[in-house]
Amino acid sequence: MEIATLLGIVVVLGAVFASLIMEGASPTSILLMPPIILVFVGSIGAAMAGGFITDMAVIGKQLVRAFTAKAPKSDDVVEELVAMADIARREGLLALEERARSIEDPFLREGIEMTVDGTDADEIYDVLHTQISTRRKRDKLGIKFFADMGGYAPTIGIIGTVIGLIHVLGNLDSPATLGELIASAFVATLWGVMSANAMWLPISSKLKRVSEAEIGHMELLLEGVLAIQSGTSPRVVEKRLRAALADDGAGRAERPAEAA
Repeated sequence: MEIATLLGIVVVLGAVFASLIMEGASPTSILLMPPIILVFVGSIGAAMAGGFITDMAVIGKQLVRAFTAKAPKSDDVVEELVAMADIARREGLLALEERARSIEDPFLREGIEMTVDGTDADEIYDVLHTQISTRRKRDKLGIKFFADMGGYAPTIGIIGTVIGLIHVLGNLDSPATLGELIASAFVATLWGVMSANAMWLPISSKLKRVSEAEIGHMELLLEGVLAIQSGTSPRVVEKRLRAALADDGAGRAERPAEAA
């Protein structure tokens, strides 16, 4: 589990509750179920309204991914690609057939298998690049969904505050309770702003970072597969991949005809 997102959310919430305690207020004063339900359920519903119901299956997986995804180990993969380039250069591409079966990454395994099968470089590029494009589109669903929740939550919180103030105005004949009712009315705004800035927007940012890292890793693999297929020297393969790593994945793999 990657703890940065969870730790960050806990730190923000901890700071909020600590400030309440330091001000002499009770932390339970903001733990009111009606505004919490309104803000969280309302934000989810508003974000759902902007997409398809089938998107929700992807959204659930994306939420888990925000808390569990780890940075790809690209350095280890570079060493593996260089080793395969060396084998292919000395013994031929068919010598990679046995090694391909032991590759855990399905994306890299498919690329090496196509290379061993004698698939044209353009065809390898098209197949693997299509997978990268599909991943990028799928990732955007989660990024947008939680960004939308971050945009809707404060407004829904204001709606909750307005509902609370309406309740206050209906009880003007009970001055003793007005202060408590007004304070309760603003809890919805607090949860709207806090959930947006402590949860939904950070989760969206984390998913964007994870997507960039994983897609960059896939582009690195594609670059390596194309280099192996073309019979590039292992030393050149390593230099190209190390340079791509230093560039953090920006514009790595190009169509073979364009890269030549």
